[in-house]
Amino acid sequence: DGETYTRQLEESLERLQTDMIDLVQFHEIVDDGVPDQIFGQGVIEAALKARAAGKIRYIGFTGHRWPHLHLEMLGHDFPWDTVQFPTNLLDAQFRSFTQRVLPVLRKRGIGAIGMKSLAGGRLLETGVAAEDAIRFSLSQPIDALVSGMDSLEILAKNLEIARNWTPMSDEESERLLNRTEPSAGDLSLERYKRP
Repeated sequence: DGETYTRQLEESLERLQTDMIDLVQFHEIVDDGVPDQIFGQGVIEAALKARAAGKIRYIGFTGHRWPHLHLEMLGHDFPWDTVQFPTNLLDAQFRSFTQRVLPVLRKRGIGAIGMKSLAGGRLLETGVAAEDAIRFSLSQPIDALVSGMDSLEILAKNLEIARNWTPMSDEESERLLNRTEPSAGDLSLERYKRP
């Protein structure tokens, strides 16, 4: 509810030792009913009030389970600044945020933040190299990609991939999609899409 949102925002500002947060996203919109809660219990109003007070600059939301919930959030009359969602070789083939949500974001000029380019690291089990998987995600029409890392070595590798990035050709994408198709859809690799 709005009161909880305001309290948690104030706690975050204090912990971060700042007066303003650039981007606040409603995290993990993964259950039915959550969009109605956000829009029916004063949460959006509290976020707008915080933005008017200069405590936040931009408002967005994230999720990784159901594209229809992202579309439900986007169906509300609200000028979202960002939306964060999975974009990877498996997502492209099953319950796809990239195919269903991303076109809406592009049409409305909403910032598209990709995530889970390696499907939590499990995409590597298909034999696809991390560089190819990240290149695929970066080749989608997104504005930014959040790439997980658990060590300085992985950070360095991700930076190298980003610095040397070139868009993936349609032929390269098709080859990788064909390679990962047998693993798409059963959710053994995209576990974050499990209900």
